[in-house]
Amino acid sequence: MNKLFEFLEKYLMGPMGKVSTYRPVRAIVAAGIASIPFTIVGSMFLVLSIVPLAFPLEFIKDLWANSFDKIQPLYLQAYNCTMGILSLYFSIVIGYEYTKIYAEEQEENVDPVYGALLSVFAFFLTIPQLVVSKGAFDYLNVDGETINGWTIGGNSLDRLSTSGMFTAILMAILVVQLYRLCINRNWVVKMPEAVPEGVSRSFSALIPAGFVAFVLLIIDGIFIAFGTDIYNVIAIPFAFVRNITNSWIGIVIIYLLVHALWIVGIHGANIVMGLVNPILLTNMAENVKGANIAFAGEFTNAYVTIGGSGATLLLCFWLAFMAKSAQLKVLGRAAMGPAIFNINEPLIFGIPIVYNPILALPFILAPIASASVGYWSIRLGLAGIATAQTPWPTPIGLGAYIGAAGSGLAGSIGAFVTAVVCAIVAFIIWYPFIKMYDNKLLAEEGAAEA
Repeated sequence: MNKLFEFLEKYLMGPMGKVSTYRPVRAIVAAGIASIPFTIVGSMFLVLSIVPLAFPLEFIKDLWANSFDKIQPLYLQAYNCTMGILSLYFSIVIGYEYTKIYAEEQEENVDPVYGALLSVFAFFLTIPQLVVSKGAFDYLNVDGETINGWTIGGNSLDRLSTSGMFTAILMAILVVQLYRLCINRNWVVKMPEAVPEGVSRSFSALIPAGFVAFVLLIIDGIFIAFGTDIYNVIAIPFAFVRNITNSWIGIVIIYLLVHALWIVGIHGANIVMGLVNPILLTNMAENVKGANIAFAGEFTNAYVTIGGSGATLLLCFWLAFMAKSAQLKVLGRAAMGPAIFNINEPLIFGIPIVYNPILALPFILAPIASASVGYWSIRLGLAGIATAQTPWPTPIGLGAYIGAAGSGLAGSIGAFVTAVVCAIVAFIIWYPFIKMYDNKLLAEEGAAEA
């Protein structure tokens, strides 16, 4: 087991630790965290519109038909203005955070506000669709869909939704580097000292904005001449990445990495899931449009890490009421409350699970098993797909039920049952190992008393 820890430290902890310090990764993670309140609020209004599907009782249907359904276009604006333009939120935050990192850590004279504005500017340059017609550039027009290059998808601009997430991310990263290039090479408009600082600072972004426009328009123009554009070119590799992560093998690898990192003391979820969350949000938005993707929304906390990383909810209750070791019994009782809301740091560091040769294996295998049960239950139609984002601390079953409300009552009940089965399967894997560890501690406690 010591060799396993050495292997993980050398080939996983080191590389992934470095990845977590990369500036673009930190900016992307910050954007995911910043988007949480908006995705949850938007999803809650979407859930409001599908309550009759989750609870198909006649009095509820009649109540909704005579009340909420009549104002549905009004309150669904909260969904359209969050999930419907989520790429815009990512563009703003990544541009700001990425520039801020250089301003604070490298002490460069860049302004995070202009980093954000330039990112949005660049992202919007990729949204209109142009074509070459009769030897000249022209806006694409498709009756009922695209007007002067702007395509409507659902109730918002199509490329501003989650489908444009990766374009927004790459544009923000590219633009901040172009902005830095201009500032560091002193390609700026210098104003006299008598000019107020705010005005002078605004003119400092003039040349960078022009440079960004020049570079992106040339690149986009070349792609358009070949029948595509920046947006579609970026979509190709990321579609490949999405297809891999949406497969069962991809999910297994994701949760293997998350929990292997935990074992050597690194918060794996912050690193791995921070990068995966844009895919989960994109998949959820696709499900709302009619797709059938299992790995979407709060899949992780609904089916995988029930009770916290390692899927330790039932383990925690077993420790509290069935453990013979005084240490584990006290830990179990102290951790029960947080565990209900998917928080289990008291167990991870209190047992401890980190660097524990007995508990490392179930800590990795249990969430992989629960993820597999959740994935295949959804793929086989036993549980509904996620169409709404729920807060990650939502207790077992409830998050899965609400998240799958768009699949109707059968889908929500199936999701609830699947979540419970996932917790049971995880505990079955935990049981022989924790029993062994409990006996070990009990013997040590007995020896200490003697």
